[in-house]
Amino acid sequence: MGEPSVFCQIISGAISAEKIYEDDLCIVIEDRAPQAPTHLLIIPRKPLVNLFDAKSDDKVLLGHLMWVAAELGRKLALEGFRLVVNNGRSAGQTVFHLHVHLLADQHMPEQGLAQ
Repeated sequence: MGEPSVFCQIISGAISAEKIYEDDLCIVIEDRAPQAPTHLLIIPRKPLVNLFDAKSDDKVLLGHLMWVAAELGRKLALEGFRLVVNNGRSAGQTVFHLHVHLLADQHMPEQGLAQ
């Protein structure tokens, strides 16, 4: 197995990062290259490479990540937000540890998303 992902290193404390939120299943940090005024990463502590690695017993974890997104939206009083999961290199995934991008505070039209 290769070197732990940057997210595993943040979770373990080997790399420092300000945590916006954390619990026993996940952490949330700001994206270091934000694509929106609010750009958070919701990262499970379990090191799944991507959604393809998720098994049936990961359903609770995956649902929890969605709940955390909603909870952050409420706590930050976001008017709305977009969630993005890049699944695989061809989809733009660059860190191979499952994570959910929460993007907010800018207009994000739906037009063009499916192109």
